[in-house]
Order: sequence, then structure tokens, then C-alpha cells
Amino acid sequence: MDTSQNTALLRALTELPGPLPARGVIHVVIRHTDRFTVVGNDLAQHPGLSTTAVGFAVRIQSLPQGTEVGIKALAARFPEGEKLIAAALRELETHGYLQRARTRLPNGRIVTRTVFCNQPTALLRPRAAAAPPQLPPAARPITTHAQASEPTVKPEASPEPDPQPEPTPDPPAPLAAPPQAAAPPFVRLVPPPTAPKPPRPPLPRPRELTPELERISTALLSDLRHHAPQFTLSEEHVRELVPGVAAWLERDAHPDTIRHTLTINAPEPVNYPYQFVKHRLTVLLPPPLPGAHDLTPPPARRNPVTPFQTCDGCERAFRAPTPGHCRDCRNEVAYAQAAA
Repeated sequence: MDTSQNTALLRALTELPGPLPARGVIHVVIRHTDRFTVVGNDLAQHPGLSTTAVGFAVRIQSLPQGTEVGIKALAARFPEGEKLIAAALRELETHGYLQRARTRLPNGRIVTRTVFCNQPTALLRPRAAAAPPQLPPAARPITTHAQASEPTVKPEASPEPDPQPEPTPDPPAPLAAPPQAAAPPFVRLVPPPTAPKPPRPPLPRPRELTPELERISTALLSDLRHHAPQFTLSEEHVRELVPGVAAWLERDAHPDTIRHTLTINAPEPVNYPYQFVKHRLTVLLPPPLPGAHDLTPPPARRNPVTPFQTCDGCERAFRAPTPGHCRDCRNEVAYAQAAA
């Protein structure tokens, strides 16, 4: 049985004007009037994007605002699998077409917001100042030479002329828009995906790796797979992680506490147990225990107490910093001197 041919396409090929190329692609262009999306050649012919990434970029660009474009949502809509979709989205993120960021809504819920740009290179160029609006040619008043030189013809006088409406004044010319200042150059606040990441902090090490600390640390790391099978470490990885566990033990952390910290709330599955354990040993390292002098409260500040003194005149006890007379005796001496 012969293969069916698209006769409509062949008939349209014969109607193309001009000489056709002998080889290569020949375009039959039919103008769209509805349901179409404009795709730039910078995306369609991007040298660094795979055909799968370009196809998903076109599909995402054609979707309306607010459509879910996550990996699972795209896998449910299109026949490609989740791994292929995830690889294509990573390519688009690397070249700046796609950005996914977690945003907190006013009700406290955290959602992932996806932003797609059809031409990310335009965001890096300085934005030109907006030109003042201009009137279309139809709205501009036009005065020809013939109209200016044409003499006015007066109508003949009639006994009872009909009332004529008053001529409407010409509309005022629109005011020109004030010149706008040039827009500041575009500054990218978010680093590009290809920017170098800061180095990770090193694995903590003890002041002195004693044989006892090394033995306990090796036993603790080797025994992790009995509590969580996904934390099965190789012998080489155990040797590399021993200094980190020894630093915890040196700071008086109990082995059960270390084991609980390393395995609690772990993702399912743990694809890289060595990197996961190293990250938690580094980031969650507890501070050293304070010494006895650090926990001693500061001495309470006492107010100075004025001592008791014995009056030299009446031998009455009173408070004063130095010996002498009490207040009553001082008043009597003052009265006597005033009377004299």
C-alpha cells in the first residue's frame, strides 16, 4: 500500500512565488490570526540549549498566566517524563530563561513562584528613556496654502436670516510632555545561576585526636547503618569523618546525641550519605561547654553602710562617717552661739 501524501502541502508549494532552493528547508508561511505565540530566534536557535529545553520553553511561553509549570504539572500535561522535564528546566535556569523562587504569601503559606522571560539578555542592557508621546497624523491640525489664501465669501442678505450656530473654537493644542530624565542603568540584584558559589566551611577538627577519640568516633560512624540503613558509609568515608565526630566528643557531646543529630529528619532517600553527615557535623557543631568561672554569678553590689558613732556631748549613738557630736548637740551649740 502506498504512503499517503499531504497533497495540500504540495499544492501550496507550487504556489510559492520566486525560484525555490534546490535543497534544504522550504517555508510555507501562513499568517496566524488567533491562538499564536511569538518566539524569538534567540531562543529557537540558542546554541547552548538542547532541543528538549527549547521545546519546553516554547510550551511554557504559550501557557497563560498563573498556570502551574512545575515538574509534576508538566509531566501530567505532556508525554515526557519527570527526569527529562527536570533536565530541561535546569538548562533554562542556567541560561536565565527560567527562575524558581520560594515566596511567602500574606497568609503565611510558602509557595514556589516560577518566572519565565522570553529574552533574558534584554534585562542586562540599560533601559532607554521613554520618548514623549506624539499625536497621530490624523489628530494634527493641517493648514494648507489654499485654505489660507482663499477669500471669504459673504452670503447674500436675506430679510429674515435663519439663526446660525456659533462656531466652535478650535481645541487647544496639546501640551508637550516634559522631558524625562534618562533611566538609571539596569543593575542586576540577583546573581546569575552561573556565578561562583562561596566555598563550604571545612570539617571541624579536635585540638588533639587521641586514640580514644578516634576509636569512639570510628565505632559511632560505622554503627550508623544499624540505626538507619541509608547511612551506610564506606571505610574511606568513615576515616575522613572521624575528626568531625571527635570534635563533637571533645566538646562533651554524648554519642547518642551525635547519632540522633546525624539521623533525625533525614530526607527519603539519602542519595549522598557522606555529604549529608559531613554537612551536619559542620553546621550543627555545638559550642564548647562553659567553665566554672563562666557560670559564677557576679558579686552583688552593696551600698556602703554608715557606721555608728558615740556623741562626745550626750554619749548618744548616731550614724556618721567620723566621730563628733550628734544633731541635737550641734543644734544646741548653734543656738547658744546665736544668742550670744
